[in-house]
Amino acid sequence: MLKVERRVTLSKEARNGLEFLKRKRLQRAKFVTATQTSVANMMSRSGNALRASASCGPRFHGNANVFSKRKVDKFDTNDLDWTDKILECPVYSPTKEEFEDPLIYLQKIAPEASKYGICKIISPLSASVPAGVVLMKEKAGFKFTTRVQPLRLAEWDTEDKVTFFMSGRNYTFRDFEKMANKVFARRYCSAGCLPATYLEKEFWHEIGCGKMETVEYACDVDGSAFSSSPTDQLGNSKWNLKKLSRLPKSILRLLETSIPGVTEPMLYIGMLFSIFAWHVEDHYLYSINYHHCGASKTWYGIPGHAALDFERVVREHVYTNDILSSDGEDGAFDVLLGKTTLFPPNILLEHEVPVYKAVQKPGEFIITFPRAYHAGFSHGFNCGEAVNFAIGDWFPLGAVASRRYALLNRVPLLPHEELLCKEAMLLRTCLELEDSDFPSPDLFSHNSIKISFVNLMRFQHRARWFLTKSRAGISVSFHSHGTILCSLCKRDCYIAYVGCNCHKHHVCLRHDADSLDFNCGSKHTLYLREDIMDMEAAAKMFEQEDGILDEIRKQTKSDQNMYAYPLSNMFQGAEANGYTPYCELKLDSVAEFYATPEHSTNNQEYSSQYQSVFVHCSENQKPVVSEVSFSSATSTLCSLSESLESFSAPKNQAEEHININATSIIDFEEFAERISNSACESSLSPAVYHERSVKPRGDLQRFDKKPVVNESDDSDSEIFRVKRPSSLKAERRNMNDAMSSKHTAQQVLSNI
Repeated sequence: MLKVERRVTLSKEARNGLEFLKRKRLQRAKFVTATQTSVANMMSRSGNALRASASCGPRFHGNANVFSKRKVDKFDTNDLDWTDKILECPVYSPTKEEFEDPLIYLQKIAPEASKYGICKIISPLSASVPAGVVLMKEKAGFKFTTRVQPLRLAEWDTEDKVTFFMSGRNYTFRDFEKMANKVFARRYCSAGCLPATYLEKEFWHEIGCGKMETVEYACDVDGSAFSSSPTDQLGNSKWNLKKLSRLPKSILRLLETSIPGVTEPMLYIGMLFSIFAWHVEDHYLYSINYHHCGASKTWYGIPGHAALDFERVVREHVYTNDILSSDGEDGAFDVLLGKTTLFPPNILLEHEVPVYKAVQKPGEFIITFPRAYHAGFSHGFNCGEAVNFAIGDWFPLGAVASRRYALLNRVPLLPHEELLCKEAMLLRTCLELEDSDFPSPDLFSHNSIKISFVNLMRFQHRARWFLTKSRAGISVSFHSHGTILCSLCKRDCYIAYVGCNCHKHHVCLRHDADSLDFNCGSKHTLYLREDIMDMEAAAKMFEQEDGILDEIRKQTKSDQNMYAYPLSNMFQGAEANGYTPYCELKLDSVAEFYATPEHSTNNQEYSSQYQSVFVHCSENQKPVVSEVSFSSATSTLCSLSESLESFSAPKNQAEEHININATSIIDFEEFAERISNSACESSLSPAVYHERSVKPRGDLQRFDKKPVVNESDDSDSEIFRVKRPSSLKAERRNMNDAMSSKHTAQQVLSNI
């Protein structure tokens, strides 16, 4: 009776307050229901577009919930004892003197640390200005949009894949921190850090059978949290990631413009169990990641020498055959480029693939080495920053990446050939001016540059010699412009390429000139750099040094010469037929100097086309690639050598007449402005120019039907996501912020 009386005698204000709370609760429940319905409708509407690229999004079927967990038999997360068996990667604690120059220090530790794929470096310097202060005060108006990540395993078949790239919410740094800390406190009734070993088991249990469906992650966010204050020791050091790409030993300093995430750092702001899936860096570059603040991260790394074993395990035990673009090693590599594949590392351990891990805390750097696959997750709210870099020893593996991209018909992100030539010519000048001894790390880096450059120049000369033996009438023109892309395989061409008089079709020297059929009807012209003789002189100079030619012969004999085309025994046969390195080449005629490409990206008329050119093409219409083992460095592209009877391969019927859309000249000075912030359509149709069957190593491939090299049109457009979105201009960022309030229906997570 007393309780009833107390209810009756509540004040008017109290009753009104209760009614207000009740209405708010009902409104919130209705909003959540409406949001879920809207998101489901949005998914249904966007399903067809998302299906256009296997690496760009999930496939929605009916009303299936892409976030719901399901039992995946091939991944056992019940027994997590394996987490204690993964060995730690090397940890380095340099002195302030050793810490002076990051690239010099990394050259020093690389011979040991690279064996593990990843390593950790504890900084002797600290940031006096916290990252939160930098982002909230030094960068006024800083906001970012998160991505929603399904916290589950997938079957990885045509019916069940995972995407991390659905738009989340718009946050300030502090708002995201509050949300993330709230999620952590709600789960663990604690605001502090928990042991890394405990959270590692928690993560894999949650992925397998937990109740959390999604988390949010702000990845690839433009900006840096290193302070510009003159009193900040770390911010003023060379380890400030904004400065790294322009250091004297950095190969990427030669790029005339910045590439977000490659030469310019990006931020990664996570919460409990935010994921970075298994991936390898673009072009097999190095990466460096600094942990600014917040909870730790767990990293898993695979040594670069075990990359093919890693891909084999993924192909055989993670993916099903119906999602692979080819049956060889490249099929798994192609899907992994989507950067959404997550599976427990115990599968790798069971198949004898080495795995190492690191727990990264604030103030620590993680280095990933070339071709080292890595993955990991966050232990709570944190903020990290990462950028790519390259030093001289990267070139051999960069060549492998370039060739894999060509086999998959993917547009490169970097002009590998141009970087190598420029670095080699600078090295030649340095060696001519200086007689002083170099430290051993420099010598190793220099040798990598010299060997790669000599291999490239020898390939270029042999390829031109084969052109002289072809039936196609070839004239010669010299040029001084930068890198272009091959219309057939999208390789970057800096030294030479074959083109037509209208300058709309460009083909690299890895294709048979006799088989080319330009739709403009013009004759073939060989375009050579005007300084090619200087480059050949530099290559000859390098060859005189002890050990260079011996290493080149060794690589050629073992099929490890990444620049050999198409097979090392073809080059040996060339010498048996009268070829000598750098011999005089006689071509039909010499055309006049070709100074400025008609289709230079300086021409605004073509700027939009080149923007799409340097955004990777999609996978919905892939070229048919040959199955090839990259461990044997065997080229499967078209040969130039059928006219030499001793190397003639059996002819094979092409699957169909080939229509190639031209890729035009790329000006790297304006490259950064041309990388789209999201998936974009390319006007380049795929080239179906490879044979399905695996050729014996002695066989060479060529076209039996001439590939028609067409101009670019709007047919067969493709979509492919670029890993690194370009920097947003201030106007676009303000526009996005203004519009973000209109898209609450796209928010997947319920309000917290």
